[in-house]
Amino acid sequence: MKLSLGSMMSERSAWEKADVKLPSFDIRAMREETERTPEWVHFGAGNIFRGFIGSISQRLLDDGLAKTGIIACDTFDYDIIDRIYSAHDNLTLNVLLNPDGTVTKEILAGVAKGVKADFSDGPSKAGLKAVFRAPSLKMLSFTITEKGYQLRRPDGSLLPAVESDMADGPESSRHAMAVVAALLLERFNAGRLPLAVVSMDNCSRNGEKLKASVVEMAKAWVENGFAPREYLDYVEDESAVSFPWSMIDKITPRPHPRVVEMLAKDGIEGMEPIVTSRKTFIAPFVNAEKPQYLVVEDRFPNGRPALEKAGVYMTDCDTVNRTEKMKVTTCLNPLHTAMSMYGCLLGYTLICDEMKDPDIVKLVRRLGYVEGLPVVVDPGILSPKAFIDEVVEERLPNVFMPDDPRRIATDTSQKVGIRFGETVKSYIAAGRDLDSLVALPLAIAGWMRYLLAVNDAGEAMEVSPDPLKDSLQKALANVVWNDPSSYRGELRGILANASIFGTDLSATPLADRIEGYFVRLLAGPGSARALLKAEL
Repeated sequence: MKLSLGSMMSERSAWEKADVKLPSFDIRAMREETERTPEWVHFGAGNIFRGFIGSISQRLLDDGLAKTGIIACDTFDYDIIDRIYSAHDNLTLNVLLNPDGTVTKEILAGVAKGVKADFSDGPSKAGLKAVFRAPSLKMLSFTITEKGYQLRRPDGSLLPAVESDMADGPESSRHAMAVVAALLLERFNAGRLPLAVVSMDNCSRNGEKLKASVVEMAKAWVENGFAPREYLDYVEDESAVSFPWSMIDKITPRPHPRVVEMLAKDGIEGMEPIVTSRKTFIAPFVNAEKPQYLVVEDRFPNGRPALEKAGVYMTDCDTVNRTEKMKVTTCLNPLHTAMSMYGCLLGYTLICDEMKDPDIVKLVRRLGYVEGLPVVVDPGILSPKAFIDEVVEERLPNVFMPDDPRRIATDTSQKVGIRFGETVKSYIAAGRDLDSLVALPLAIAGWMRYLLAVNDAGEAMEVSPDPLKDSLQKALANVVWNDPSSYRGELRGILANASIFGTDLSATPLADRIEGYFVRLLAGPGSARALLKAEL
């Protein structure tokens, strides 16, 4: 069996014998209808889209609630379209890794076609423009990561591609936000046609960030004479072009060799991952956890698919924001970061293995249940307690989820302000005793110790990429991992940086505790283990 339309038809009984669920709708009819009346375009054709958003489209089609599929576009890595989408007839084999050790396999066919969002390619550009002139188009969604929305460098200067796009105009757009703005200009010229532009990326206030970037691009084109003032009015008018907020949650790690072996034993060929020219590691299948959450602000000026019938929570902006805060500040992300720091120090390479370590489990449970839940933001549509229960009891211990603490440790400086700083601010605002916090300062002290690039056994350790990695390591350069007396207050300046932690920690009692923990982490081999045991 191979992942293709032909194999799905000719080998149907073999697929079913291998316990692979197949689409129940007419794929050919769906694709023809999508060509005539496109309704949904998505930018960002990677794994989270294929395994999650693609499954939403599948549910709607299987249940007869939709007649069209998604047009999937990639703005960064065009090899994905050629080698993953086109090579497999735009199908995805979705493999859910269940906590009980079983797997659920399904061929997803909710994507009508894969497209390169490449304005340097005439046919690709013309095809996309035609789609955006269609009155039937209801939504443009995104999973391009938060970096995909950024127009500027950390120093505030424009990225070179963005500067060129602003100067050269919409016809030669390269940056993803320029391509979006150019397609909205096409839609404006077709009669100010309405559209929802929906970020589904895992970042807070995602709709606001997306709109800011598109509006900045549109303003530049108006100022440079490439578009009329009315076009900017159209982009800024939420009754014409809306930018709903959303919260998304699903762990979708890299394709794992064990899954390739399992599929091969089932008789499914050609599942080996590839590495594209842009260094994307991707396979014809997606392996992911079963739990998934998508909460979307219900503002769609041209109508929308029946997303709520496929498990999406449709609600208002405030509820989306509260759900995001619940997850990011209490119920998942802080736990991930805390365990990743100590997991790296203790030599772990799998999150699931960490959840067999009683000391790390105590750290996670105290951080979530004891320190986080008392100040959690309750969204009303999901129970924070039930969410943490699922995270701690099912999601993190899932032995079939090959997730790595070193991946979680990436860009920690960009995360701690939300993941820990918001809890600190909530404690201060509520007049709660900061001295009652143990797991939170342990996590921050663990991050500082991790930056020394030596694990708890005294072995050299690679520190994951982070935009502040060099500057933070320079500030800690004189601290020796096995010599507590080498510490000379180097943390004070770091803890005072509110741009990192969301507040000046040096002005709180937490600073002394973090410093004390950090010094104890400098006691040589086994100090991280000893600290966790003593404090938890």
